[in-house]
Amino acid sequence: MNQEKVIVIDFGGQYNQLVARRVRECNVYCEIYSYRTGLDQIKAMNPKGIILTGGPNSCYEEDSPTYCKELFEIGIPVLGLCYGAQLMQHILGGKVEKAPVREYGKTEVFVNQDSPLFHDVSEKTVCWMSHFDYISQAADGFQITAHTADCPVAAAENPDKNLYAIQFHPEVLHTQEGTKMLYNFVRNVCGCAGTWRMDSFVENSIKAIREKVGDGKVLCALSGGVDSSVAAVMLAKAIGNQLTCVFVDHGLLRKDEGDEVEEVFGPNGPYELNFIRVNAQERYYSKLAGVTEPEEKRKIIGEEFIRVFEEEAKKIGKVDFLVQGTIYPDVVESGLGGESAVIKSHHNVGGLPDYVDFKEIIEPLRDLFKDEVRKAGLEMGIPEKLVFRQPFPGPGLGIRIIGEVTAEKVRIVQDADAIYREEIANAGLDKTIGQYFAALTNMRSVGVMGDERTYDYAVALRAVNTIDFMTAESAEIPFEVLQKVMSRIINEVKGVNRVFYDLTSKPPGTIEFE
Repeated sequence: MNQEKVIVIDFGGQYNQLVARRVRECNVYCEIYSYRTGLDQIKAMNPKGIILTGGPNSCYEEDSPTYCKELFEIGIPVLGLCYGAQLMQHILGGKVEKAPVREYGKTEVFVNQDSPLFHDVSEKTVCWMSHFDYISQAADGFQITAHTADCPVAAAENPDKNLYAIQFHPEVLHTQEGTKMLYNFVRNVCGCAGTWRMDSFVENSIKAIREKVGDGKVLCALSGGVDSSVAAVMLAKAIGNQLTCVFVDHGLLRKDEGDEVEEVFGPNGPYELNFIRVNAQERYYSKLAGVTEPEEKRKIIGEEFIRVFEEEAKKIGKVDFLVQGTIYPDVVESGLGGESAVIKSHHNVGGLPDYVDFKEIIEPLRDLFKDEVRKAGLEMGIPEKLVFRQPFPGPGLGIRIIGEVTAEKVRIVQDADAIYREEIANAGLDKTIGQYFAALTNMRSVGVMGDERTYDYAVALRAVNTIDFMTAESAEIPFEVLQKVMSRIINEVKGVNRVFYDLTSKPPGTIEFE
């Protein structure tokens, strides 16, 4: 990207993609690089600012991720977050050690409003802490600008050298004024003008796709979800009828969803796309028979996904590129984003087989978070109804069914999910909840229905509120709505005699069940 940018150096924490997300929210372009990236390479990119992320290690241990001292001497503003803050202090002569009191969760922080980072931030603000170590003594030349009841150095800075250290995580939504702090750094300290806009991203992406593809043929993996829909329309605008969209109905979709996707993108839909629907339900059920381990299920679904595409490619002749709707959270949770640990494989990222019979895979949305994908969709004129439809994972109900996947289990979760979504809409909650769905647990329990003993499955209901899908809180659904959903599922869905509501936030859980 030929514009001003901020570089994020990744030290392996799970919130690291959020740092980039928040920087872009300030209309500043941001790229993420491993701490193994050399200083000369960083300098060659001419960044306006550098942010050091969190990580799981102790910076004073010999084998911990580190960086050269010269990083702090080149004159580019540097902001250290959590581990990054501790590493900055450790390298520059401060003292970092095990904290006498570990801080985890929402914490009251007292800040010095004279600091450039805390301009227009409340003197007493709630921030998200997550650390075993702490800065017991700031490096020479640094002044302490924030503290908590248990953390004497919650923030420190050396404004003469443009060096700033924050012990907490401003990037997560739990830090109430975190975006404001990052804005102060990238716009005020770094002097970024804020030229990163979604209209320019769409325009540049379409141009880049057109140049890359040339006169080649392209297959697009179209699931009908938000990500693949936006990718399909972007490709259609770039290369027109050189694109063929293949919709694989793997039998793991929501109730009636296959027909709905064909209605929108098929020959009678609003988009002039080459559209092929492949009904592969039995093929998938056969491959998944007896498989219970989540990662194995994901990889089977991913491999079959690619094999179906290879078969379709042969039918239509030479195909040069495969397009997928991969987005940033897919990348980071598959362990491909810098140094982060693997949380789970995604069918279109970490779950890809080693051999793929295409020249190249194009992922035009790979650098975007979900809300940015929606903005791109609106920018291209995609109707709000499509852009804001409920997110749905690529492996579909395969990861909303705990244990083995069977046609019978798919029927149960489809029917339960349809009732849940219908009642959420009837209650007027469908526009206020970020994501909601029903999942089928592998638990069976004794119940009583019609004076007879039952031994059936338990359905779990999930509903979360989130902006970026990297963190999420359980949604508060009125009890009477949950009661109605429970009653309908137990009475209308054969094979279910118990309904749970999942209250888990992310972290420590994930949004999906597997």
